[in-house]
Amino acid sequence: MHELTTPELYKALEYARNLDETEGRKILNQFQEDQPILAQMIFHLFPMTINEQNQEMSHIFMDLCFDIICVYQHAFGKTPTQNELSPEWLEKQAELLSMQLQSLSKQKGSLQEHFDQQIQQTGLINFINDSIDEFVTEDKKRKSAVKITETMLLIVTHLFSNIYTHSKT
Repeated sequence: MHELTTPELYKALEYARNLDETEGRKILNQFQEDQPILAQMIFHLFPMTINEQNQEMSHIFMDLCFDIICVYQHAFGKTPTQNELSPEWLEKQAELLSMQLQSLSKQKGSLQEHFDQQIQQTGLINFINDSIDEFVTEDKKRKSAVKITETMLLIVTHLFSNIYTHSKT
């Protein structure tokens, strides 16, 4: 897997934004079938956490997660299924993420800086952060949930990079 060039990223984002509702539902349904545990985290657990601070931010989070799914699928192919990953893969990802978060909290380091060093898709992260900033300017009440929304989206992007890098295929 490589970092997407600007034209590749824009082409993938254009693809995501031009899907009609039927095509979008098909992609989401297939993702939920192929990655049920990850889908549960992304579309239920994470938004519930964000929703505690601001409901509208939980909605933009889910919209941007859809964009992430589409970008990765358009650029790198169909999302590998849970069966294509080792059975312990998601558990290992959760443990690794937990250790990284604990380490960062002790060091008082920035999660953004930490993931910036690990995530290959900096253009996608910049697009996501710009989208969040633009959304927040429409209503300042959303600002309280910016940090958690950005953090959760960094985690989702990190997980997608790992899925495509570590699938058995």
